[in-house]
Amino acid sequence: MANTTISGAKAIHGQNPQYLVETVIRNRIYESNYWKEHCFALTAESIIDKALELKYIGGVYGNQRPTEFMCLLLKLLQIQPEKEILIEYLRADEFKYLRALAAIYIRMTFSAVEVYELLEPLLKDYKKLRLRNMTGYTLTFIDEYVDSLLNEERVCDIIMPRLIKRQVLEENNDIGPRKSRLLDALEGRSDDGRSDRSRSRSRSRSRSMDRSRSRSRSKSSEDRGRSRSHSPLHDGSRYISRSRSRSRSGSVASYRSRNRSISPDRMETDPPAE
Repeated sequence: MANTTISGAKAIHGQNPQYLVETVIRNRIYESNYWKEHCFALTAESIIDKALELKYIGGVYGNQRPTEFMCLLLKLLQIQPEKEILIEYLRADEFKYLRALAAIYIRMTFSAVEVYELLEPLLKDYKKLRLRNMTGYTLTFIDEYVDSLLNEERVCDIIMPRLIKRQVLEENNDIGPRKSRLLDALEGRSDDGRSDRSRSRSRSRSRSMDRSRSRSRSKSSEDRGRSRSHSPLHDGSRYISRSRSRSRSGSVASYRSRNRSISPDRMETDPPAE
């Protein structure tokens, strides 16, 4: 009973959901110790704890031994959780291996339109993933992993079900055009809807305004300096006027000294002025 699909499960692509995994790999999973010890009586809720303990993704390794990731995938196919639960798995971006597990399950069981709508947003996720294969461990990323799910025929040593091309779905108006970040970057658009060109223009305007303000301030400071240099407080005219007054006072004093130096006899002999 532990290896049978739950009663009432819906057929996926016209067959038992567990049959999406190849027979050889499926039998090796049934014989593995991890399946017998940790995957017994798992539910849609308790499988989350096992998914959080994952350290890598992959199909088989070594002597055709199945990975823990593959065992949990087969368990999901066996218990067949509801669609809302799987979408919540996919939205848990802080748990990347749970997200990777939900992504491959959605790719294998959902319709083509739902696959594109749910998995394409993950192309913006650049978290690192460890991939275990026959040669050992390699490093990959979530966006590369999702891209392989959408384009390659075999992922994690499992043949993916046939997926209708996106171009065909767009021609039939089943799905809208793809939102590409690269295309938005080439057109100068950003994520918040504003264009980089408008931002650059606003920045250039603000810079030009700052420059004009700084220039006006420098001109005003120069004008103030010039006005101060030509003001009567700092002008040399006042100093010159002082020298003139001093020269006048000096001439008066010399005139008085001259008058004092004239003898009284001369004053008597000189005729009075008419």
